[in-house]
Amino acid sequence: MLQDLAFGRLENEYRPAPPQPEDFVICVRDGAILVRNLKNDALALPAVKDIHDSWERWYEQGLQYAFRLHERNYYLWLGRAGACPAGWEYIPARQLRYRAGNTFCYAAMTGWHLYKWYESSIFCGRCGEKTVHDEKERMMRCPNCGQLIFPRINPAVIVGVTDGDRIVLTKYAGRGYTNYALIAGFTEIGETMEQTVQREVMEEVGLRVKNIRFYKSQPWGIDGNILMGFYCDLEGSDEIHMDENELSLAQWHYRDSLPIGDDSYSLTREMIRIFSEGKEPK
Repeated sequence: MLQDLAFGRLENEYRPAPPQPEDFVICVRDGAILVRNLKNDALALPAVKDIHDSWERWYEQGLQYAFRLHERNYYLWLGRAGACPAGWEYIPARQLRYRAGNTFCYAAMTGWHLYKWYESSIFCGRCGEKTVHDEKERMMRCPNCGQLIFPRINPAVIVGVTDGDRIVLTKYAGRGYTNYALIAGFTEIGETMEQTVQREVMEEVGLRVKNIRFYKSQPWGIDGNILMGFYCDLEGSDEIHMDENELSLAQWHYRDSLPIGDDSYSLTREMIRIFSEGKEPK
């Protein structure tokens, strides 16, 4: 999946250091991220050395330490992103999964997640005072009322509803993503993850489920989520009553004829493949 790296890990501890010329920079403008196409059609993020001559006073506008990955530090550009340096382009963040490899997407999407949090945490939501960054933790602090603001992570579930050799596949309504998916939704206040599974399945397809078992989780920075994958078994009637506001399609599909394969990227697609191979947790 997205976070499965060839070696090492994303070191998300907050330990800022002065940016070096070879360090990567994630630059965001109008919902897009600055990249360059390489000769083999791979994408590259700019390094500090690539932008400091193009954007005036870059060192005073703010490079914020983000994380470390594969022995390179990554920074966020929190100043005003200027025009593209020669040879670079901004591509919509949501298109990254179709144009880049997993490691690149993992870094860019995690950076995007952090950028959106910094962008929304400039002022205190309690008293309106401008916040300051804590010196030791990744946290914004209000100097007036003392409120502490940590990065927001939204819990959500991905659900494989099964009935023997069948699983429910869906398609979203009114979204750009038109491929098959599993049932999904956000955890509401006061719910356990298992209760979220039951509620979302009932709301979206009108089915009752039992034997809810956890499979795997995945960070999904493009939406600021942590996705938690579950399988569950049908309980009672298999008649689907689809919520047409959420879904354009919801159908039972047999294990040996699923119309979608693993993209090595998303939890949803991996869960569909695992079911097709009969390897889902029982």
